[in-house]
Amino acid sequence: MKRIGENVVRIEAEALRALADRIGGPMAAAFQRAVDLMFSCAGRVVVTGMGKSGLIARKIAATLSSTGSPALYLHPVEAMHGDLGMVVRGDVVLALSASGETEEILQLLATIKRLRVPLITMTGDEVCVSSQKQAAPPRAGESPAPTRVMSTLAAAADVALDCSVAQEACSLGLAPTASTTTMRGRACGHAE
Repeated sequence: MKRIGENVVRIEAEALRALADRIGGPMAAAFQRAVDLMFSCAGRVVVTGMGKSGLIARKIAATLSSTGSPALYLHPVEAMHGDLGMVVRGDVVLALSASGETEEILQLLATIKRLRVPLITMTGDEVCVSSQKQAAPPRAGESPAPTRVMSTLAAAADVALDCSVAQEACSLGLAPTASTTTMRGRACGHAE
């Protein structure tokens, strides 16, 4: 058990190290823009997510509130059944989705856009697919080079933050571990 616990912590630590490298490097501008949007928010930071991402979203909303940033958690299903009226101009929406294709959250996009509320997303959604357009055709026996495709949620965002991880610590592949750690770690940057 000691070895399993050590391995879980090492995997999560590596995910946070990789996240720190992205924040300090290729995602520095996007991260700063997300922080600026939340800091200058005239209303509330409305945090949403479904499933395990929803649990992290609740934690982020609570942390933001504790640090003096008005925030609330909005359950995406409850939003579709009347609670979406809680989102008003002046708010900022922070949406968490591991895949970036969570149907319940995608159903909120039209209203968020209609209200002209800035949308920040935290996803781990980068999906490799074979490119339809290659600079040069692959050589015999080679597969087409992969290309990165953004999820529906990330593509709709004003700011899309990459919370992807190399691996989860759950040996069964059932529990999001490192990915939820990176989502929590990224959101706490706002409080500082």
